[in-house]
Amino acid sequence: MRNLKVIMAFRGTKYHGFQRQPNALTVQEVVEQALSTLLNEPVTIQGCSRTDTGVHAHEFCFSLQTEKQIPPRNFIRGACGYLPEDISILQVEDMPMDFHARFDCLGKQYMYRIHNSESKNPFTTDLELQYRRKINLDLMREAAAHFVGTHDFAALCAGCTKERDTIRTIYDITIKKQNETVIILVKGNGFLYNMVRILVGTLLSVNEGRIAVSELDELLASRNRLLAGVTAQAHGLALHRVYYDSSEI
Repeated sequence: MRNLKVIMAFRGTKYHGFQRQPNALTVQEVVEQALSTLLNEPVTIQGCSRTDTGVHAHEFCFSLQTEKQIPPRNFIRGACGYLPEDISILQVEDMPMDFHARFDCLGKQYMYRIHNSESKNPFTTDLELQYRRKINLDLMREAAAHFVGTHDFAALCAGCTKERDTIRTIYDITIKKQNETVIILVKGNGFLYNMVRILVGTLLSVNEGRIAVSELDELLASRNRLLAGVTAQAHGLALHRVYYDSSEI
């Protein structure tokens, strides 16, 4: 028996997230069907994370066990041949039998892309949020600094209850601009449901003057979701990197 660590990328536009659902098309369902055909055996994959409907992944890890001794290069070629054009296998490697894509993941980095222009970009309509207001990068960077560190992020979580552990650590938030695209990179040890999208919505609320930078510490301390910004649209978000080596974080 082999335990494989597989890295894939996918465009999430057509899918109701990664995790298998009974009445909706998901990335997990499509990948398991393709790999079951490739390996000629039933395949169940263990993903590193859930993703929301419409969210993308530049680097998504899953693990699977198989008896087949197919070489990594043949695995990649064969899997990509059975997968649709919006899902691709990037890397495959053998791991110890106790490796698990989710439980061994030490951190993740998400990317949120904003097309900051009066004109829409027809080539990125499902990859970037269209945002017409001028973005003050310095103001948003100042605001983002308040979220770096270990905090209770209940105010940035959709549907979190008091009983749930909402303590997370954000290692870094980088905000940069490339031509008309503003890119927000958020790296942390773990994320709550909709946390990055709410964080982005809160930064945009600061940009618009709806929330003051001076209010952000109190906002976090309140644990009140209603005080934070709106949940930014899913199509601007992508899981950018996953970390299994602490030295890379």
